[in-house]
Amino acid sequence: MDFWDRLCKALRVRMVSVMDVSKKYGLEYRLLHSIIKGHPWYGDWGYEFAAGSFALTRDSYKLAIETLSSLPLSIFLSQGRKLGSRIHDIILRYKSLSERELENMRDLFGVLISLVHDAHKCSSRVDDAVSKKRRASTSEVLCTWNSDIECVEEAMLKVLRAVSGSNWVSGRNLKGAVYKVAPPELLDYCLRELGGKMVADGMVVCSRYNPDTEAFEYRLEAGSASSKGSTACTGSSISSRLSEETILLDMRCLYEAMLQPQTMMKNVPQVTRDLTISSAEKLLYCKQFVKDYKPEKMSTNDPSVTCVLCRVEFTDESEEYATINPPPELIVLSNATVSDLKIAASKAFQDVYLILKRFKAEELLDYGGVDESTQIKHLLGSTESVRVRGRCNAKSVWSKYMMERGIERWTVDCSCGAKDDDGERMFTCDVCGVWRHTKCSGIPDFDSVPAKFVCDRCKSSVFVAKSGGPCKDEIVANVAGDSCSRAGNSLTGPPDVR
Repeated sequence: MDFWDRLCKALRVRMVSVMDVSKKYGLEYRLLHSIIKGHPWYGDWGYEFAAGSFALTRDSYKLAIETLSSLPLSIFLSQGRKLGSRIHDIILRYKSLSERELENMRDLFGVLISLVHDAHKCSSRVDDAVSKKRRASTSEVLCTWNSDIECVEEAMLKVLRAVSGSNWVSGRNLKGAVYKVAPPELLDYCLRELGGKMVADGMVVCSRYNPDTEAFEYRLEAGSASSKGSTACTGSSISSRLSEETILLDMRCLYEAMLQPQTMMKNVPQVTRDLTISSAEKLLYCKQFVKDYKPEKMSTNDPSVTCVLCRVEFTDESEEYATINPPPELIVLSNATVSDLKIAASKAFQDVYLILKRFKAEELLDYGGVDESTQIKHLLGSTESVRVRGRCNAKSVWSKYMMERGIERWTVDCSCGAKDDDGERMFTCDVCGVWRHTKCSGIPDFDSVPAKFVCDRCKSSVFVAKSGGPCKDEIVANVAGDSCSRAGNSLTGPPDVR
């Protein structure tokens, strides 16, 4: 993406749109990333909300993000074991392991993503930068507890030495055995740092996560070259005790129970569940994002080069040109005159639009009567935009392709407020031919559409029609032959873009 972004800037791209349907870890990443960062993954490069399905607006999108991100974990924990032992225990596990307080959904999934990244780096043995960051984050704790840490660690090691054979000691039992030595906060810190620690007699502290007891366990083992090599990778992080697979399983479990609308848990207050489902669906419906490179702000350090944002108007009396209002084009010229600007503007719009293949710029608006040889930089001064008027001289054979949707015509009028195709599944009324979403008409996404369909508006008009008018069945029969075959198909063309 960094390369793509630099390329767009070098080419002076005006605007770029993307359709975000990305998945990561088997999850809808635009939903997960939006909760953690407040925007989709593409937002890291400046892409913003462009359009949402089902007539969703930018404000609705932002509100959905804030609603999900700030949802407190206490709502789920307050249900106790009724919530489901696995979900309840997973939340408590990461709350106890995290070095910072986890209060809401953003905190929880942020920690999970961070742990997945750390575990992946650890397994790849490329954790140098992670170790530095870890040491920096714990420096304040070390300064405060430095004199007590060695005492606590020695007490824990004595307990492990006293355990015979290859028996494992749970973290809870280990903490309970030395609870008189230091405050609970220090004990928790030392437990987190205990795994992978080398002991003077050549032993090493090994740690593991036991999924049966859902607890961390420790024991002493004989040190070796391999264990020493792995100590740096497993010594001082939460992810050293949890494998990448375990963290991913936990994250998928939480995602399905707390974010996925179809599988969301039911053992929470109904109001909370409905609000969470609604917000998650809105984020999933928002797939179109756009980045505006703002060409009007582009500049050059070369004093001989002039950057002008050129807007165009038409003198043609034809109706097709009266409705055309293309966005401005950035013209870059060196030591240019008025004549050079007209030629460059004509070529720029000819290259971009089929319908303007014969366009020719004739005059600069607001600068009438200026000689063709006048230097642009002297004429415009600090002005960075100019309006050019011209004509196409003939009816374009490409006029039917003026809209991005091509030659297709349709009418969308859905109960959700949608007025154009948004990429979601639609079908059409066999009477009026108006398209609407199947979902908004009460048809689930995975159900087939009826062979014949008459919208409520047409049903009402048929029932109130005069006795001499055609009945509903006659109307449906007349149009069923050529209309019903379209039912269930999504519109193929994109929204109108002029």
